[in-house]
Amino acid sequence: MTIVEILEKKGPLTDMELFDMLKESYEDIGFGDVNRTLMAMEINGKIYVSSLARGRRRVELVKARV
Repeated sequence: MTIVEILEKKGPLTDMELFDMLKESYEDIGFGDVNRTLMAMEINGKIYVSSLARGRRRVELVKARV
């Protein structure tokens, strides 16, 4: 839920920007934990992750269809 809240407030972010924001709230979180969560959220259709540059990804919320 924290990832969704951050993306709702800030809009699309890179994976590292998102990780840095999560790290402020959850000091013991690792980048692998974030990657696993992002993968599960993408599979469930909550977010969309696209490749930007070498090793960087853009994370954005999927808009609900009305």
